[in-house]
Amino acid sequence: METAHAIVEQTFRQESGRVLAALISALRDFELAEDVFHDALVVALERWPADGVPHNPGAWITTTARHKAIDRLRRDKTYAAKQQLLQTLADLDAPGEIDMDEIPDERLKLIFTCCHPALSLEAQVALTLRTLGGLETAEIASAFLVPVPTMAQRLVRAQRKIKQAGIPYRVPPRELLAERLAAVQTAIYLIFNEGYIASSGDSLVRQELCQEAIRLAQILTDLLADDPELEEHPEALGLLALMLLHDARRAARISPAGELILLEDQDRSLWNQAQIAAGTAVLERALHMRQPGPYQIQAAIAALHGAAATPANTDWPQIAALYGQLYKFQPTPVIALNQAVAVAMAEGPIKGLALLEKMGDTAVLQNYHLYHAARADLLRRAGWHEDAAEAYAVALALAQNNVERTFLQRRLQEMERLLS
Repeated sequence: METAHAIVEQTFRQESGRVLAALISALRDFELAEDVFHDALVVALERWPADGVPHNPGAWITTTARHKAIDRLRRDKTYAAKQQLLQTLADLDAPGEIDMDEIPDERLKLIFTCCHPALSLEAQVALTLRTLGGLETAEIASAFLVPVPTMAQRLVRAQRKIKQAGIPYRVPPRELLAERLAAVQTAIYLIFNEGYIASSGDSLVRQELCQEAIRLAQILTDLLADDPELEEHPEALGLLALMLLHDARRAARISPAGELILLEDQDRSLWNQAQIAAGTAVLERALHMRQPGPYQIQAAIAALHGAAATPANTDWPQIAALYGQLYKFQPTPVIALNQAVAVAMAEGPIKGLALLEKMGDTAVLQNYHLYHAARADLLRRAGWHEDAAEAYAVALALAQNNVERTFLQRRLQEMERLLS
């Protein structure tokens, strides 16, 4: 039974985006699609332990969800108005086991629908994280730092607005593409970030989210390149390159015991060199267009890390300069923090600490555990162990991910041993 339950959970994580996109495409109703999708998961939990796991779990879930949708529509008081939709579902519901590869991939249409300008940017991203990224409402609430009921209400309102306003389920034409593309890229980026450094929980990395974000970015870049009505976009390529380059280091970021390993301590033989080469090639395509943007700059920083055979070979002065360029596009405290750390690595911890002290009064950074963790690390490098211990303690109190908390606890204990 545990195996069946695990496969249901895995199916949800791996197939939810594509299955939901197919259901929403057919039903034109987010709430109904989510409801029948979860109904199908419940049926799977009931039947798979007894009947065995089907050969194609994702296809089984899709077929079962369609049956549930037909049942619900037939019970609907507006049955007569649903006849055309029921016929569409009946046509899709051919006998025999369906093949997921034969179902049109509707995810790109869905992501552009979620990112319609009639919705607020926060609603666009949250809805995309929910439907395309497979994140639970609680995970999205954590990412936005809002209560779960608040986020649940926002998601419901966004779904209903799409339905009531008759927002078209399509990839927009060229003249409407620009206003949607930034939100689409933000949504994909946040899906990847949640997978790369989970905001909470027992795992630092959620591989399925990283892979889903990379897949969505690849679909986006392919569409822009192949459609005669559209054209390749340098920032879409930059985003894909950024994620490929970061994800290439995934195997070296966690020890066999599940502990966090910092970049400078990673076994670089575990880095995926083929993926680094692929990400660098995509970045070069983007840079040749000579339209710089924040995703391209971040990808260039990741490429410099990927090109360094050893920590000592890292081009920290160039990385610090790139963060300076990135700050011109995104003048945020977090970018300034990253630049300060790069300056510290290039010119020494004292120089980095001086920069951190100048920016440390902002409320955003005071509540950001990575600011205190970075400050603690520079204090440790400078030999100021008592101050480092205090900073590690603050970072530990703010961190929510258990892998990061374990790392910070270990660093704090190291400082306390040096002080005893």
